[in-house]
Amino acid sequence: MMNLKKNYIPTIFLFLITTILIAYFFPREGLFRYQFYEGKPWRYGLLTAPQDFPIYKSNEEVQAEKDSALKNFSPYYRLDLEVMTSQKDKLRETYNQEFRNMIPAEYMQYAEKTISELYKKGIIPATELEKLQKANIKQVNLLQSNVAQMYYVSDFFTVKTAYEFIINNIPLSMNKSLLQSCNINNYLIENVSFDEATTEKVKEELLKSVPIANGMIQAGERIVDRGEIIDNRTYSVLRSLKIIHESKSGGSQRQNIIIAGQFTYVVGLMFCFWLYLFSFRPKLLARRKDVIFLLICIFVPSLLTELCISQNLFNIYIIPLGIVPIVIRTFFDSRTAMFTHLTVALLCSLMAPFPFEFLSLQIVAGMVAIFSLKELSQRSQLISSAFFIFLAYAIGYLSMTVYQEADFGKINWNMLLYFGINFILLMFTYVLIYFLEKTFGYISSITLVELSNINTPILKKLSETAPGTFQHSLQLSILASAAAAKIGANAQLVRTGAMYHDIGKMVNPAFFTENQNSVNPHSQLPFEESAQIIIGHVTEGVKIAEKAMLPGTIIDFIRTHHGTGKVKYFYNSFKNKYPDRAIDEALFTYPGPNPFTQETAIVMMADVVEATSRSLKEHTEEGISLLVNKLIDSLLEDGLLKNAPLTFRDVEDIKQVFIDKLKTMYHTRISYPELKK
Repeated sequence: MMNLKKNYIPTIFLFLITTILIAYFFPREGLFRYQFYEGKPWRYGLLTAPQDFPIYKSNEEVQAEKDSALKNFSPYYRLDLEVMTSQKDKLRETYNQEFRNMIPAEYMQYAEKTISELYKKGIIPATELEKLQKANIKQVNLLQSNVAQMYYVSDFFTVKTAYEFIINNIPLSMNKSLLQSCNINNYLIENVSFDEATTEKVKEELLKSVPIANGMIQAGERIVDRGEIIDNRTYSVLRSLKIIHESKSGGSQRQNIIIAGQFTYVVGLMFCFWLYLFSFRPKLLARRKDVIFLLICIFVPSLLTELCISQNLFNIYIIPLGIVPIVIRTFFDSRTAMFTHLTVALLCSLMAPFPFEFLSLQIVAGMVAIFSLKELSQRSQLISSAFFIFLAYAIGYLSMTVYQEADFGKINWNMLLYFGINFILLMFTYVLIYFLEKTFGYISSITLVELSNINTPILKKLSETAPGTFQHSLQLSILASAAAAKIGANAQLVRTGAMYHDIGKMVNPAFFTENQNSVNPHSQLPFEESAQIIIGHVTEGVKIAEKAMLPGTIIDFIRTHHGTGKVKYFYNSFKNKYPDRAIDEALFTYPGPNPFTQETAIVMMADVVEATSRSLKEHTEEGISLLVNKLIDSLLEDGLLKNAPLTFRDVEDIKQVFIDKLKTMYHTRISYPELKK
């Protein structure tokens, strides 16, 4: 018991770390105690306003008003008339220097006058004009000397259209070609530019002017009473009250109180889970690997639920919480699976929008998952379990909605879609279990059933190369699994371990009596060498198993089925032949270790009993009983079972099972009479 207590110390720290992490990721704002839906009845008592608060518009309403305000918003552009002056001066200077003697003065007067008009109307960049036309903006605010006035976009010119305007509107008395020779386009540049700073500033002020509230509620004002249908206005009032409640920080003191309450609740739940393991599953609690696995099964779903709620990622029922009981039931037992699932459901229900409904559905789904996997022996059962969970969710939701609303029209059929996605994700448990087996070194009942199939490559080869050993393994699996079922051990694990315990004999099958015909190769070998060949089937079996990547739990049966016992046939023969010669004990001793679980101990006992029972000349009830008691008592005397967690009662039950099974195996068949002619 002291050894277990030492192992509890680090696992307590693992529980504490997990508790802190779960509490850390819990939502920090104070949760609104009421749940409500528009069009559904109010399920609580009379609610009055605790204080004055505004009736907030919904985000959609505010956004719609902002979009409406921006729809008629006109951007701001700036008109620069200094460009007009500089370009006119440049044109006049060029005319006086180059064109005075070539072109009459009236041409210059026309050009200056027209250019002035164009600059006053505004010459805008072609790209900017195209942008306004694409946005379907008809008017803009044109700033001149910091005074804005509305201006039609169609009245703007570009450099190209301004030049065309000058050329096309020349008086009939003038020569167009002569005017073109003046290169008027060199004096046309844009004098209208987009004023981004002013535009953004005015737009921001416009958006700020959109009210986010629509009325006020006075302190003490009646909001809603039990049974009343929540209409649109009442829903807005309740939603506003919830916003006020959850956003009300109340200072660091209130935040600390919320954190303390959350932490205390999580500590309480995790402590209850620890007490369950301490009281009913101390072996699980003593193995750090198992504790880490169980804590991961609690932490990951809690974290996913918190992220789903806080980030509004998707509907909470899409999260496949049913994976938790399925996985734990696969590797452990139903009670642990149910208790773990309850812990997860209680933690996640605190974050769910409707805690009661959420908790009810999760508990039902968890129970269905465990019931559907009562006898887990095929991977197809995982798919059927996922389907049953889907049915549990769907039927549970529909019945709960009809019960609460008494109206089929209130059913949200999208929930069935969410349950369907949940079902699809649950089917990935098939792959997840394989991944967890490799990561944590577990072995599921499904894998055990698959490994015990005699058509697996190793067992098929064993039946071909060492048929006697294969037959011995089959008989041994029958004996051992029956004994395991009797004392409550894992019968499927024992059956599979028994099938593989002697696979090392495939290396030298002829050196083992069950595979021999008339020639015994040991007759030509020294006792020491024969003993080493027999002992070698353990080490060779381990090599074959590791090469085939068999689970470590199965390899344990190969290592321990002889423990640190001796090859007694050759050991006794050596002692009898050479009584005065010193003997090297190590040459006749198996490497071990001794069995350390109920299952490996049962296989050791069944192995020696089944093998020796073949040497009985007569299989009488008395002879079988004496043989079984003698062999198992010998194992106990040699100390080979001292590390196995077996009680005296277990040993007696195992003996009786062996006796009954051997009597059945070796029962005498009656002779059929010949027909007299």
